[in-house]
Amino acid sequence: MKKKFSAHWLSSKQKRKQRKYRANAPLHLKHKFLNAHLSKELRKKHGKRNIPIRKGDEVLIMRGSFRKKKTKVTLVDHKKSRVALENIQRSKKDGAKVNVYFHPSNLQIITLNLDDKKRNEALNRTAAKIPKDNKIRDKEKKNASDKVRSK
Repeated sequence: MKKKFSAHWLSSKQKRKQRKYRANAPLHLKHKFLNAHLSKELRKKHGKRNIPIRKGDEVLIMRGSFRKKKTKVTLVDHKKSRVALENIQRSKKDGAKVNVYFHPSNLQIITLNLDDKKRNEALNRTAAKIPKDNKIRDKEKKNASDKVRSK
């Protein structure tokens, strides 16, 4: 792998190269690394498992000492790949309050900020491809297996 970021690099088993790829990636690609899982209701509604996190999304903290707290995203730091949340702070020795930063993999999106038209389009585009009910998929599989048996 070259010294600078390469868009043509595909993959490697070596962790050092994986870290280097993520660390040297441009900000427009680092945005894609900031995915968080969707809640079960949003998963069913939109037909997606995860989506890049944005300011204004309401999230549930899944890991750490702040586990099970629901709060809004106030800041998304693409450079550090971290997210700051509303009212989740620690106090320093001098009494000053400091934001606690989370990695998006430790968060679950409960409600989406749908102010952006492009985000709506992306959600609708994938939802259109996936059938609404699993029953439809099961019937299609059953019909396909019946056709194979009859031949």
